This record gives sequence, structure tokens and C-alpha cells, in this order.
Amino acid sequence: MTTSGSLSRVSLPRATRRTFLQTSAVAVSAPFIRAAEATILGQGDYRYRVVPDWGVLGAKTPVKNCHGIVQDREGHIILLTDHTANNVIVYDKAGHLVHKWGTEFPGAHGLSIVEEAGRQVLFLTDLEKHKVVKATLDGKILQEWFWPEHTGRYEKEDQYRPSWTLHFPNGDFFILDGYGRDFITHYDSNGKFVRIFGGQPGGITHWGPHGGMADLRDPANPSLLIAMSDQQYLLRLSPEGNKLAQFELPGGNPRQIRLHKGRYFLAHLADNWPKDRNSRGFLSVLDQDFKVLSNIAGTPPVYDDRGHLGKMSHQEDIFLHPHDLIVDREDSIYVAQFASNETYPIKLERV
Repeated sequence: MTTSGSLSRVSLPRATRRTFLQTSAVAVSAPFIRAAEATILGQGDYRYRVVPDWGVLGAKTPVKNCHGIVQDREGHIILLTDHTANNVIVYDKAGHLVHKWGTEFPGAHGLSIVEEAGRQVLFLTDLEKHKVVKATLDGKILQEWFWPEHTGRYEKEDQYRPSWTLHFPNGDFFILDGYGRDFITHYDSNGKFVRIFGGQPGGITHWGPHGGMADLRDPANPSLLIAMSDQQYLLRLSPEGNKLAQFELPGGNPRQIRLHKGRYFLAHLADNWPKDRNSRGFLSVLDQDFKVLSNIAGTPPVYDDRGHLGKMSHQEDIFLHPHDLIVDREDSIYVAQFASNETYPIKLERV
């Protein structure tokens, strides 16, 4: 672990400091906390430090669980929380509030931003209302999709708990039922049902398809890249649901994956989740061959002579249940956390 020369220049966000103290199993001295705040996180070319107090807004703009986070083309950071005082919180790059909206999404979970006919729109999922919503950036609801009863894969609405959406450039999108029956539902650009696949009968393990992205590196053969959370791997599927590849991430718990400048960035919820729900978590940076280059707040990646990745885990007590992340044009990372005692997003700057 490497620390900077000055312990006073870098500090954790107030809410993160509060979480650190509340969740530590033993008493922690103040000097140790200051050292942790100054820690340089990660390895190799991908090392970061925490930006102090970014995004902490106070009682007038509360958060509960911070689930999804995206960036619009104006540079605003958009956060999704399941606090119904303000489900969607829009920040400027400095972490100041721009505006907020939404009081009707108690199960707010997944957030995607999509270019559509010259404008950007948001897709958000709600676990408790069993639906997916498309909205404008300022909160006007444009369209909704409810449980796909007509497919015959669900006997009742509450079996359907959509976790995230994945989007192709042609407007087609896929809904992951990561908290329900693990099916993936494909809709066309008009929002019309195309097909449903996956689920346990289709070879998708339960507590698997949580988040993911459309992988378009080969435009002629687009695929779905799925973060298989509790299963500790990434899964590549064809748009028809055929398995193409699997990438093992032992010790991780990948909840979401983002592509930035040719690198994949993953949020791992926690070590040994769900057996140890107090364990912390970390971030990973992967190359285009899905080799781990850096674990941010995690142990360095180690590969054996056969190219197999050893078990990873968190190392520095910085995060508590990272759930989603986004990387901006300056390579800073913004992390939304789940079950972290109402922690606001954490911003990391690259060093």
C-alpha cells in the first residue's frame, strides 16, 4: 500500500468516513483513518485517490441506496437512488446539485442513458413496481414496460424484478430480470416484444444477470456482456441468447461493467457476497481480453502459469458495496454504493 506525502490533502467523503466508522468491527484510531484517506488505490497504470467530500448534499437531498450512475453529454453526473424524496439526482462535475426529480420509484435500481433521435433519454428499472421506465432527462415519463405476462414464463407479477437494461445502437434493448427469474427480454426500437431467453431452464444461473452492456467492438456481431454478480464471472451472449464466452472473476461480485477508452471497469459489490454481507468490495480494470490490470481498493491481480486468475478481494477499506460506476472524459471514476449507510457517490481521480 502506497500513501501520499501529505495526510491532510486527501480525505474520504463525510458519508464514507461515517460508514467506515459504523461498519468497522474494531475501534479505529484517528491516525489510521487519516492514512487510509491518503491511500493511492490500484496498481500499474490505473491508480486513483479519493476526491474529498464530492457530492455530499445533506438532509435536503437524501439518498438511501445509490444504485445506478451515468453521465450525460453535458457532463452532468446522474445518480439513481431508491429514496423517494428524490429518485434522480443530477450533479455538475464539481459535485454540486443541478436538479433532482422522482418520488415514485421505491425500487429504483438500474439506470441507462441512451441516444434517441437526437436526444438523450433514461431507462430505469424498479424492482418493487416490477417495471422499466423510459424518461426524459428532466423526468417526463415517455414509456413503460411491465412484467411480460404473455410469454408464459411468469405466473404472477412479483416474480418479475428487472435489474438493468442493455441497449443496441439501432434502438433494440434487453431487460435483465436479475432479481426475479433470470430471464432476458428483447424489445425492438419501438418497444415491441421480440423474444425472451435465459432463465434457469435456459442455462442462466439464479442471482446471475444483474447488469451489463452491449459489446459493439465487432459491429457485425454485437453481443451482450453480462455481469453475473454472485456467480463471479462475466458472460457473453449473442442477441439470441446463445452462450459465446465466460470470463472468470474469482473472489469478485460483478454488479455492473462499463467500457471506457478500450478498458472495462467493473464494480464488485463485496467479498464473499452473499455469505458475508458486511464485506466491502472493490473495482477492477480489465483489458479487451478481459485480463485484470488493476484492482482499485483490492488486492493486486495474480495469474498463474496457465493464465488463471487467483482469488481477488478488497484490500483498503474505502468502498462499501460498490454497485455501479461511470468514468468521465478526464478518467475520473464515480461510484454508486448499495447498502452503505446512505453514502453519497464516491469520486476517484486518476494519479
